[in-house]
Amino acid sequence: MRPRTAVPMIETTALALAALIFAAALLYSSVGHAGASGYLMAMALFGLAPAVMRPTALTLNILVAIIATWKFWRAGRFSWPLFWPLALTSIPGAYIGGLVQLPGAWYRPLLGAVLLYAAWHFLRQPESDARPLKPMPRAAALASGAGIGLLSGLTGVGGGIFLSPLLLMAGWGHMREVSGVAAAFILVNSVSGLLGVIANAPALHQVLPEALPLWALAAVAGGWIGAEYGSRRLKSEILQRLLAAVLAIAGVKMLVT
Repeated sequence: MRPRTAVPMIETTALALAALIFAAALLYSSVGHAGASGYLMAMALFGLAPAVMRPTALTLNILVAIIATWKFWRAGRFSWPLFWPLALTSIPGAYIGGLVQLPGAWYRPLLGAVLLYAAWHFLRQPESDARPLKPMPRAAALASGAGIGLLSGLTGVGGGIFLSPLLLMAGWGHMREVSGVAAAFILVNSVSGLLGVIANAPALHQVLPEALPLWALAAVAGGWIGAEYGSRRLKSEILQRLLAAVLAIAGVKMLVT
């Protein structure tokens, strides 16, 4: 049996985490997100080591983002012109961030405040899909992609919790296409960030928890259900209320962990 640095977990703990991961995947995927901040929050509650949390969250993120991207794309909720300028710079940014093990105490309160503000914004006044859109400046898209990608790699999230409110509040996209773009954005950033983590920790397989297959199954199930309803059946206003809930959860998580 190969050695593991992760703390062995009893079955009840693994099952409880699986339930939380399922719930996070269902909620986040309904708005085109993959749930990394929710997975990180759940793992932090159970005391998993940071070295275990980041690659585990990115792995689960990739699985759910694949489902969400496919579901929103099939429903016609994806915009290539909106996606590619952001992804172009976010992919190398996420890889660089994945290489770095940076203490996060100094920026977590600021990020938490920004996320909570965005949640309040959407609860106060959901953006209408009937409003006219503004053109997305290419320079702003490239800079935003690079910054969000770097932050994604550093923290182990896919970046959707930062991208979605930016696109909506700037008026660059409507809710449903923003959800589709966010799903694909999260996918490429999670893959790039995980590759960066692997490059910096070749023995990654030794720290991944034994319960990962169970958690992956829970994430896939929750992601499939959430993405199906979010891409086809939920109204824009409901999606934005759910996004506000996701942002609030992530913001509180940033402030208290």
